[in-house]
Amino acid sequence: MLIRTRRSWDTLQESEATPEAVFFNRRALLAGSIAMAAAPAVAQRLDDDPSMASYPFPKNARYTLDRSLTEEAAASSYNNFYEYGTSKSIARAAQALKTRPWTVVIDGLVEKPMEVGIDDLIKAMPKEERLYRFRCVETWAMAVPWSGFAFKALLDYAKPLSGAKFVRMETFLDPKMAPGQRNPGYPFPYVEGLTIEEAANDLAFLVTGVYGKPAQKQFGAPLRLAVPWKYGFKSVKSIRKFTFTDKQPVSLWEQLQPMEYGFWANVNPEVPHPRWSQATEELLGTGKRVPTQLYNGYAAEVAGLYTSLKGERLFT
Repeated sequence: MLIRTRRSWDTLQESEATPEAVFFNRRALLAGSIAMAAAPAVAQRLDDDPSMASYPFPKNARYTLDRSLTEEAAASSYNNFYEYGTSKSIARAAQALKTRPWTVVIDGLVEKPMEVGIDDLIKAMPKEERLYRFRCVETWAMAVPWSGFAFKALLDYAKPLSGAKFVRMETFLDPKMAPGQRNPGYPFPYVEGLTIEEAANDLAFLVTGVYGKPAQKQFGAPLRLAVPWKYGFKSVKSIRKFTFTDKQPVSLWEQLQPMEYGFWANVNPEVPHPRWSQATEELLGTGKRVPTQLYNGYAAEVAGLYTSLKGERLFT
């Protein structure tokens, strides 16, 4: 007899839904809601995206939620994308991002380094849609339907060598296209990293779309990371390069503030950020605060990755 163990994501119906365009700041919440009603999120033409015909991707029914989906208008108008500015209202500026042509480099400790066009990579991958919680280190949260492919599918494609312990991810570097990259206070390009074991976890996901269509540019098109048990700054946007290495990568935020933004960055309500509590989070577009969950609610699936890491700062 087959005994099925329920996962933490198998608990909710997909039918619930929330908005995609409202500002988190409590003081501006009412004004932001009024503005959202009067001014829709920045429109972006997606019908000329070469991958458009493959959307929507098949829904993976294993990944459901314990909360309503965030409405697209709220999620698409409240974004961190430092390449285009330090405010959350960067959707319009991010339209300058040119996502075609776009090539992805896979190098380092792999059988055969390569460079592949994003559309060829999408065609080669087993595609699906997953519903995930997302938790920003700034204590706001959302729930979105990501489209893309499992990171472990990229591992199978890249064929890392046995000596590869980490994967380093790097975004584009083009200050002419992205004026935020001219800011001397940030060591661009944006860099992030995972262990091979984290990348191979079932939850690690590479995103090409959201809300049933190619990702809008402010989401980090044409390829970004989603690791839902970690704080959002780990989910690097607009990825250009995957480098497999035996050395732990140093991320952009680690370079800036290593005591505030560490390599692991796993969500934990009991470990505060040095400047604020992480005990609760505000659901984007609702004004509602709820308790933060350990590993953002995915502890059963990922806690085992860290049992041997004694002395590591796993939650900052």
